[in-house]
Amino acid sequence: MINNTYLIAEIGINHNGDLKIAKKLIDNAKEANFDSVKFQKRNIDKVYSKEFLDEKRESPWGTTNRDQKKGLEFSYEEYREIDKYCKGKSIDWFASAWDLDSLNFLNKFNLKFNKIASAMIIDKNFLRVVAKQKKHTFISTGMSTTQDISEAVNIFREANCPFELMHCVSTYPMKPIDANLKTITALKNFFKCNVGYSGHENGTIISVAAFLLGISSLERHITLDRAMYGSDQAASLEFRGMLNLVESLKKTALALGEEKMGHIMEEEKLIAKKLRAHIQLNHES
Repeated sequence: MINNTYLIAEIGINHNGDLKIAKKLIDNAKEANFDSVKFQKRNIDKVYSKEFLDEKRESPWGTTNRDQKKGLEFSYEEYREIDKYCKGKSIDWFASAWDLDSLNFLNKFNLKFNKIASAMIIDKNFLRVVAKQKKHTFISTGMSTTQDISEAVNIFREANCPFELMHCVSTYPMKPIDANLKTITALKNFFKCNVGYSGHENGTIISVAAFLLGISSLERHITLDRAMYGSDQAASLEFRGMLNLVESLKKTALALGEEKMGHIMEEEKLIAKKLRAHIQLNHES
């Protein structure tokens, strides 16, 4: 955590159904000093229609959408291994559930957090079930109207469930012109709550700018290689980008410092004596 900003490395489905890739991404997140890793969990028969799942689609797992979606989901045993691995690394993990079956599945692991994906913010029944758990919940606001966000906030407040919003733009990768980071401040002022940022942009500068606005959390997708198979890979950070982001955040936090108007540093006094010597001489003459 840097300046009270919780850092989330979004693995999502960038593991491509491979536990070895997932573990390597967890290693990278830990080494880069992220606070947690996050996955996505779906019951594909609940999230997608049979017609969609039966459509043709070439992927490493087969020739239909069903083959592809099934290939991206980890089993209970694989998540048990992820749970054990993260505990061994002393890094938090959690996941965004996309349906109630997946939410119940994740409950088996006694996770600290819930996450409402932007796609799920309009499902009031789902929100009510999540809010009843009273776990701190990150709520992404991509693809949402002010009314959508207000209704979600009301559900969580009525349930007395701790939450924070996450400003999000659901394009992959997001163009800088679409970031509208001032929305972070607007969300804070309007909803009187903590606001984080879930970014899908290339690079790190926009995330650093969001950090300067006092976000409570920062989530970025991560990958081993942006050229890997998958729709989220191009909007993700490779390990070098992760290191660059965290180092930039640390330097930014250090540079913000304290309010010291009128304060002269000891190092400045020696320089001032040298650079203002001519003024003293002019006054004496």
